[in-house]
Amino acid sequence: MSRRLLIVGGGQSGLAAARAGAERGWEPVVLEAGHEPVGSWPSYYDSLRLFSPRRFSGFPGYPFSGPPDEYPHRDEVVQFLRGYAAWLGAEIRTRARVETVTRDDDRFVAVLADGSTVAGDALIAATGSFANPFTPRLPGLEGYAGEVLHVADYRSPARFAGRRVVVVGAGNSAIQIAVELGQVADTSLAVRGRVRFAQQRVAGRDLHFWLTHTGIDRIPWVILSRLVTGTPVLDTGVYREALASGRPDQRPMFTAFTRDGVVWADGRREQVDAVVFATGYRPHLPYLHALGAVDAHGMPRHRQGVSTALTGLGFLGVEFQRSFSSNTLRGVHRDAAHVLAHLDRGAERLMHG
Repeated sequence: MSRRLLIVGGGQSGLAAARAGAERGWEPVVLEAGHEPVGSWPSYYDSLRLFSPRRFSGFPGYPFSGPPDEYPHRDEVVQFLRGYAAWLGAEIRTRARVETVTRDDDRFVAVLADGSTVAGDALIAATGSFANPFTPRLPGLEGYAGEVLHVADYRSPARFAGRRVVVVGAGNSAIQIAVELGQVADTSLAVRGRVRFAQQRVAGRDLHFWLTHTGIDRIPWVILSRLVTGTPVLDTGVYREALASGRPDQRPMFTAFTRDGVVWADGRREQVDAVVFATGYRPHLPYLHALGAVDAHGMPRHRQGVSTALTGLGFLGVEFQRSFSSNTLRGVHRDAAHVLAHLDRGAERLMHG
């Protein structure tokens, strides 16, 4: 008797779930809201490149084509996922937006935007977080007359040329975008703490070689987070040089907005044309509210990707859900295998007991 595995989301996490499920005898059905199974990658900013080389960014049995030590561009990742989805051969339903999920006896029922339903014996929530960007609510934001956008809506520096811009954040995306804006605009990087850098290459090898071969990539995040504060910015020296030269300059986070600018930490007011928040994302799981599978803040109730609220429910694509490499191309298949092993055991208990 076949067991159907519903997977909500057809990006890298959903495709990894489909493969892990098929390998364990499930019948995966991927429900993807978009027109093709490539996740949010086409919506990222134009200059984005992976931080890991091709040799560490492929999927099991499906390597990334091209020079193994080069870093793929955003569009190459889109093409890679497109090819992987075709190679995988799983059932993928596109333009199948899930509005809500309910339970019917021991089965999950996904209600789609067109009113149709799809039922399954287990469910993987793999919709990631790109659709739910986080912007901190700062005093005066509502009255600010300039432009406010999240990095999710940023594409290129061209339209900011000659303007006064502030980028908020201290992670990889914040630094990348602030540095490229600094080439065409008067740009400041506003941070709450210091920017932490990590060498992209160590002893002649990319950092990901050492993360992989030392096993750091696999250390449970609950342990590693006690030793590491924040996520470091990977750098060959280019970003540090840009900050040192003042393009962009780095400042403590501003405290409030004014009508035409911001109030800096030292009390000085300055006119600012645009503020770009590179302040991360939150899981996007509105379709699980009816099941009680998320808390009041929309965060999944889980332990390492396995729901603590419902048997048969798993999550993929949650940042640091198991390790430092969770929610990355190089780590998502390990998470998928872990979650599907737990769903298997849950299914066996239901069958026998």
